[in-house]
Amino acid sequence: MITDTHAHLFWKDFDEDRADVLARARSAGVERMVVVGTDLTTSRACFELCAGEVGLYPTAGVHPHDAHGADAATLAAIEELCRRDDCVAVGETGLDYFKEWSPRVEQRRAFRWHLDLARKLDKPAIVHCRDAHRDTSELLAEVPGVRGVMHCYTMGAAELAPYLAAGLYVSFSGVVTFPKNEDNRAAAREVPLDRLLVETDCPFLAPQGQRGKRNEPAHVRLVLEHVAAVRGIDVDELADVTSANAARLFGLA
Repeated sequence: MITDTHAHLFWKDFDEDRADVLARARSAGVERMVVVGTDLTTSRACFELCAGEVGLYPTAGVHPHDAHGADAATLAAIEELCRRDDCVAVGETGLDYFKEWSPRVEQRRAFRWHLDLARKLDKPAIVHCRDAHRDTSELLAEVPGVRGVMHCYTMGAAELAPYLAAGLYVSFSGVVTFPKNEDNRAAAREVPLDRLLVETDCPFLAPQGQRGKRNEPAHVRLVLEHVAAVRGIDVDELADVTSANAARLFGLA
């Protein structure tokens, strides 16, 4: 079994062939997909999409790009979704100082709110971090006891320590397959096996060999194969381990 721990299957890019996308994923052995919301509208779409679909699991949260719109009513609605039994995680949340589509102070406020909610509900937080390592690690340290995952980890081994110390899992995407990204591959070698996850972040970040095309859950197998080669272990073994890790973190059946 392979688990794609981060997929935005509600995205408009999938509107024309979503059923075929899911069929290709399952044919590739990807039996479970965590469908991750990025604002209130897409979080609601996650639940609608996952309803009645075996192996699909919804989350709810506000991406840092959308933090500026996270008013009290929005956050109350997100919390209501997160409290549902079928919600497996809080997020996507975090910090993004690369594009900075929301002011940093608003990003930090929303991130801290999500972390507090995740701890209160004892559900994992899905953490986005881009060019914001220091603030991300500091905010995580302020809310000890939060379970979660550093999604689409793009940094190197040198930045891993605070996230591993916080007990977080670390998920690798197609970025780890890019030829010039040796630092990210070094991180993939260093993460303890029982904290390792794989994802697509589809429709974004297609792995090497598919770059420039729409990403989709079936391609998480390429990420898995690459990480297995980097670590020198069998692909099937890594599929089993990462799926067991995902089941433990997200409470997947």
